[in-house]
Amino acid sequence: MKTDSIYYRADADLPLHSENSEYTPPVVRHSWGDKPYYSLDFYLREQFGEKVYRLALNGGCTCPNRDGLIDTRGCIFCDRGGSGDFAASPHLSITEQIKVSSAQVAEKRNCRKFIAYFQAYTNTYGPLHKLRAMFYEAIRHPDIVVLSIATRPDCLPDEVLILLSELQQIKPVWVELGLQTIHTATSRFIRSGFTLDCFQDAVFKLRRLHIPVIAHVILGLPGETKRQMLETVNYLAQLGVDGVKLQLLHVLTDTDLYDYYLAHPFSLLTQEEYCDLIIQCIEHLPPETVIHRLTGDGPKKLLAGPLWSQNKRQVLNQIHSTMKKRGSYQGKQYSGPSKGTVTDIRRSDSHQTTMF
Repeated sequence: MKTDSIYYRADADLPLHSENSEYTPPVVRHSWGDKPYYSLDFYLREQFGEKVYRLALNGGCTCPNRDGLIDTRGCIFCDRGGSGDFAASPHLSITEQIKVSSAQVAEKRNCRKFIAYFQAYTNTYGPLHKLRAMFYEAIRHPDIVVLSIATRPDCLPDEVLILLSELQQIKPVWVELGLQTIHTATSRFIRSGFTLDCFQDAVFKLRRLHIPVIAHVILGLPGETKRQMLETVNYLAQLGVDGVKLQLLHVLTDTDLYDYYLAHPFSLLTQEEYCDLIIQCIEHLPPETVIHRLTGDGPKKLLAGPLWSQNKRQVLNQIHSTMKKRGSYQGKQYSGPSKGTVTDIRRSDSHQTTMF
């Protein structure tokens, strides 16, 4: 696995390759099915031959950013549900949650295969015996084809990595890491509580175990410019993560972010601004990176803004139609390491964004 350094300069559109880095331009591909980007749906149909749906499960975990180990307030944008508002009840067993959630999907879709997605809070933070029991219960369910675990990069001790490696021998395991931004000031403002080095080390550890990594990014965080948001996406493009979730910032009433918004109003992205930004993000991502999300669903009862985001279908249609008009596609503006390379990114000159 190649780890030659790539130097990332904040005043450049894309990272600069080190002189000794090996670079093979990716095969240009302009469409994946009916979309000009590598969607999760397309990937799953490739892998499993049919539509696969995600079931949001709740393992009853907490978070070091809430229980006092790091902080007690949580990330500034996170509500009391720990971003698991659409997950099943933690009072049910994992098997019962799968049964209830899959039945709800079956009412609308003819689906036989599912992703067990542990979504709420930090799902590798807790007693090992508890994690082992709930993950094995999920992955052994006959209708589950993938185990996806949302967690923090600072909550992957060796014993958890060993467990994930064991599970990977049974069925595919994905780990979802909430990076959100690479920028120091923003990271401190949102109270993420971990460093960029920590995130990068977590990616390397998981990739050594051949466990795919999906990185979460929030677009529209207070104070960030369009350029800064694209720098975060470019960083992930060079790092070689397997998938990304691009998420519009939602201001939810049950959060500290909402209190801040009332006291210090800041601009929220308009639908036009967001669609334009998303298209640029897509163009800068490698063609082989699976895009798991282009927007998100904020709980309607909590959503203070942007209210236009409630019409998810309209937003996606605008993204697709605009990409078609522009002749846009994933990887159009990408220049970086070839598929399968995990690159150690360092910043070393005076123009670079400060490390967390």
